[in-house]
Amino acid sequence: PQKIALIDVDGLLINSPITGLGNVAENPVAVFREKLDRVEADPCFRAVVLRINSPGGGVTATDIMWRDLRMMKARRGIPVVACLMDLATGGAYYLATAADQIIAHPTTITGGMGVILNLYNLRDTMMQFNILGVPIKAGPYTDLGTPIRELDDQGRALLQHLADQYHARFQEVVRMCRPQHDPARQEDFDGRVFLAQEAMDRGLIDGIGYLDDAIALARRLARAPQAKVVVLHR
Repeated sequence: PQKIALIDVDGLLINSPITGLGNVAENPVAVFREKLDRVEADPCFRAVVLRINSPGGGVTATDIMWRDLRMMKARRGIPVVACLMDLATGGAYYLATAADQIIAHPTTITGGMGVILNLYNLRDTMMQFNILGVPIKAGPYTDLGTPIRELDDQGRALLQHLADQYHARFQEVVRMCRPQHDPARQEDFDGRVFLAQEAMDRGLIDGIGYLDDAIALARRLARAPQAKVVVLHR
């Protein structure tokens, strides 16, 4: 029988096991690859619907997932439809660009195409408790970004260069995978988010609808109108 794989991508996308209440120490990147392997191994799967509800995550983790999806799609030659749920920003939108079509719910928040590195300066707080950091290091920037001292101008420039390189790759991926997006819209890459209608006006998504619409689109693209939906999970 013909089948359509429904793959969920939820929560923070990082390349390490997520632990805590309600979690079973699964690595989101590894689980995603296992599901893709399952699709690739079964010739009955004729399409994939990627149901995304995520704020994004680590740069490398999302890039690995994006590449794995593109490689599976290329090897199997089956269509992939991304269905964006409540939230699909940052790395989650990055992943969605690997799909053939992107469908968003009317109230989906998407975009957020920026890069952030959160650093904290705890030196003054530590001084209130008479705590003094005494790092012993070889290399002036071995502890770059440490919270126990203020970030100097050179260190800030180094980290800014890193963030700019990540951001440039994000833009490159969007321009490659979304030719319908106007590259002159530089403001789209400043981290702002959009609701579905504005995202479609800007060429970031292909349509507005619900999961049923994404599944119907996958059936049409796969030319498999009777394909049943199979949710891949543990």
